[in-house]
Amino acid sequence: MADQPPPSPHHRHQTSLEQVIDMSTVQEPLGEAERATAHDTFYRLVEHFEHADPYNTAPHATRRTLYSQPLLVRYTYEFARSAQSKDIFLRSFFSSMALDLAVADASLDFEDLAPLFSEFAEYLMDNFFLPLKASTRKTPQPSPAIHSTVLRAQGVTNNAEAYIKTEERLATIRAQCLARDRHRCVISRKFDAPEFSLRTDLHRDDARDDDGILFSVQERLEFDALEVAHILPHSLMKTSTGEVMDTSRQAALAVLNMFDYGVVHLINGIDIDRPRNGLTLAHLAHSYFGSFRVYFEAVDGQDNTYRIRSFKTGDDRVLHLPVTRTLFITEDRTTDPPLPRFLALHCAIAHILHLSGAGEYIDGIFRDLEERAVHADGSSALGRLVSLGLGGWLNGAICS
Repeated sequence: MADQPPPSPHHRHQTSLEQVIDMSTVQEPLGEAERATAHDTFYRLVEHFEHADPYNTAPHATRRTLYSQPLLVRYTYEFARSAQSKDIFLRSFFSSMALDLAVADASLDFEDLAPLFSEFAEYLMDNFFLPLKASTRKTPQPSPAIHSTVLRAQGVTNNAEAYIKTEERLATIRAQCLARDRHRCVISRKFDAPEFSLRTDLHRDDARDDDGILFSVQERLEFDALEVAHILPHSLMKTSTGEVMDTSRQAALAVLNMFDYGVVHLINGIDIDRPRNGLTLAHLAHSYFGSFRVYFEAVDGQDNTYRIRSFKTGDDRVLHLPVTRTLFITEDRTTDPPLPRFLALHCAIAHILHLSGAGEYIDGIFRDLEERAVHADGSSALGRLVSLGLGGWLNGAICS
């Protein structure tokens, strides 16, 4: 739980965990009796390790160097998006613990199970939550076409061609989301500053917003440079010739699929860069959303309407939250609105990171990287940072 390089047993156990969390294998749902037995045993284990969790008694000043493994495991299960997802999680958990989920064992050996429990939590951290949070810190914002044209003019390799196609897709989703969201941040409703300048240069006093209203008559109009944020990160589907990177992506997608069964098929390949996976946000809102500090909760009975919240009073004040927004849709329905399933998944992940302390722990890792920090006991998160780099999750940029 402390921010030290993962111990060697974690690496020895990782292969078996990758086999357990395998999205390619479809199994029958658990029977009611199996599910009830597994549920009871799961909570016996989680509650036992919660009582002994050092996170609970750590002083506030040092809590950020820890996260709660029992709470991470508990809430990953509780926030799983469907009964089938919870069944998959229980199968994965019990297989990694070398226990029969259908057998109620009154004499669990908690001492022997402790390292296996810790390794399962570390696997979730290292292969899903840590790279996911690292990769959502910034969505690339390419300018349409120009960079691609420059590369083509100089001769293109296969890798460069793939890069160009990615740049063009990102430029396309940016243009589509800006148009769909009427060139306004979906949280603050601030209008895109560059677009405002362009329209006023062209139309002067007759310049209007996307609803046809003159800018000159809008008393409280505010501006910002807007960006497009991926709800589920673009880098989840990043491809590479490097075997380590491919394995890292596969592990993250396997856990994602366990967490919300079937969702991977909605973001497969270029589908990750569809407008249904994008939001138009101002720069600061993008940063907070990408860090899972801000989340969208669907309002019951109202299509495309969300209560936008954060977990901290300071964040609320910075972004003027909470606020309720109905997301825009295009009149001709040619551009999909943000998919509610993706926003619900983002919301669930945000809650897990917050409730387990994993979010602050990961933020601390990035602060250490920025400051080249080593703690008083000589420890650092070097092992985790090396793994992120080898997996291609850092991309050379730490802060958005």
